[in-house]
Amino acid sequence: MSEAVPDDYPRPPELDAVFHCSEIRTDGDRVLYYGVSDVDEDELVRRIWPAFREAGYEAQVVNTDTGLDVVVARPSADGLDGVPWVNVGLFVATVLSTLLVGATAWYYIPFSEILSNPLTALRAWPFTAAVLGVLMTHEFGHYAMGRYHGVDVSLPYVIPFILPFGTMGAIIRMRGHMPDREALFDIGVAGPLAGLAATVVVTVVGLLLGPFTVPASVLGGGGQVIVFNNPPLLDLIAAALNQQTGYSDPTQTAHPVIMGAWVGMFFTVLNLLPVGQLDGGHIVRAMVGERQETVAAMVPVALFGIAAYLYFVRDLAVNESVGLWAFWGLFSAFIAYRGPANPIEDEPLDTRRVAVGLFTFALGLLCFMLVPIQVTAV
Repeated sequence: MSEAVPDDYPRPPELDAVFHCSEIRTDGDRVLYYGVSDVDEDELVRRIWPAFREAGYEAQVVNTDTGLDVVVARPSADGLDGVPWVNVGLFVATVLSTLLVGATAWYYIPFSEILSNPLTALRAWPFTAAVLGVLMTHEFGHYAMGRYHGVDVSLPYVIPFILPFGTMGAIIRMRGHMPDREALFDIGVAGPLAGLAATVVVTVVGLLLGPFTVPASVLGGGGQVIVFNNPPLLDLIAAALNQQTGYSDPTQTAHPVIMGAWVGMFFTVLNLLPVGQLDGGHIVRAMVGERQETVAAMVPVALFGIAAYLYFVRDLAVNESVGLWAFWGLFSAFIAYRGPANPIEDEPLDTRRVAVGLFTFALGLLCFMLVPIQVTAV
């Protein structure tokens, strides 16, 4: 139900210049302007958004069935409003899921033992700390840069899951428009760079912890195991530290903390795909403007091409990375169709930011693996 319109509602002259307002209503803290615009939706937002932002409001245009245009203005978020229970709940759930998966899959603790004494899952805390440390650092990089540019961004939502890592990653929500290409670039690039910095730290710690002993009960019996191949960046760090990532002794394997680094590197590759509103899509949209959609259209083709090469030329099974790249080909086609985030001001980036963008994609290539997952006999 609409409420009485307050006397101090924003009514910038930029709105009246292109929008014939016939009625104003309020809905909670939102102010709704009904009328007819002289310009299309994108141009209307571009003209009125800076003035509303200066008045402390976020403005957007919505479509209705009445034939009228509606401008919706709501107060810009200024920090947290109460306890973010959803974020906290998901984080706690993901701590539990990564502890459970880490304990059973990477610390080789029998599930029956965890059922009889759940506290034994706490032995996997280094794995949980590694995985969540990398993911949360990545997302807080986005969050911090979003707050710096005055963009309404949520705290990270980390997603619990099952095998192989106990999580599907983390996301933040951007509620509102992007002011310009600089803000879009800075927010997009901050996550991968922060996450990769954390990944390097986790990699070094995992390598220095040395090999992890595989229980005798796990060895033998034949069959097949899933192998997570090393990204080039992991091998480079190991070589710099003169540390091993593989061992000839079957009773030894890389420390589970290394899997936290693997997760960070692989998720970096996926996030840097230059499509839609993934980090790579934000970065490329800021760097090349609307030509980003041409780049995005080629990504599904490339991913399907990788899947076809692995299946028909390398003769790998579907579960040996073929299905992984085919899935991401479908997913990237979907998010490419939805389009990128479009900034209000579309001025080109400076040379320094373009160089940082190219450097970020170069780091992403060091995390790329043609065959991330492979099945081998034991």
